[in-house]
Amino acid sequence: MNRETLKLGVILFFSIAGIFIIDQNIKMLSVEGFRYYTDCIDLILVYNKGVAFSMFAFLDEWLKYIQIVMIIGILSYIISLKKLCFAFPAGLLLGGALSNVYDRFIHGGVVDMIYWHCGFDFAVFNFADMMINLAVVWLLVLNLKPKWCKS
Repeated sequence: MNRETLKLGVILFFSIAGIFIIDQNIKMLSVEGFRYYTDCIDLILVYNKGVAFSMFAFLDEWLKYIQIVMIIGILSYIISLKKLCFAFPAGLLLGGALSNVYDRFIHGGVVDMIYWHCGFDFAVFNFADMMINLAVVWLLVLNLKPKWCKS
């Protein structure tokens, strides 16, 4: 294994593990009963059986296995790219995705707890969802600006 592949693997591992651990600890607080209410954001507990906005909830048990295949595909693609600049945002995406899939196995649905209702009602989401969205934007920028990623 060459040095660049090792760096890529280390960055991926620690970013995936970090996001997974942070997200699961936040979710644990919610599952154990922590609630908080404000004028704009409430911390509540919702089990989402689908993906964003409960889409594809009809897939039921199949959804988690479809997501595992997608995670393996993304991981394989990032490793085959061998570009270090993709490692951290991919780790954010994969860590969030793995945490949400883990919820499906343990809780029967994704643990969501952040409810935005300031000015308009928005979906209930979690930390992993925020990391996934950040990673998608970051990866899009890297793909649209290839000069920013030279490795």
